[in-house]
Amino acid sequence: MVKGICLIRVEVGGEAQVRKKLPQVKGVREAMQLFGEYDFIAIIEAESLRELNQTVDRIRSIPEVTSTKTLVAADY
Repeated sequence: MVKGICLIRVEVGGEAQVRKKLPQVKGVREAMQLFGEYDFIAIIEAESLRELNQTVDRIRSIPEVTSTKTLVAADY
């Protein structure tokens, strides 16, 4: 299991649409709106790095999303 944290920026005024769409993205286990440098955070669970990347690509395909930054969590 691979876990990722995706930090998401959206266009001004696009927050409501992203808030609706983000939880529906396959692989997103939790999503929260933020205040600050990023507008949303998505917690992703995937079977592989490839699947994690596919989930991030689905997030990026949301029209109101302008940029993402993804952190891959390590087990310890």
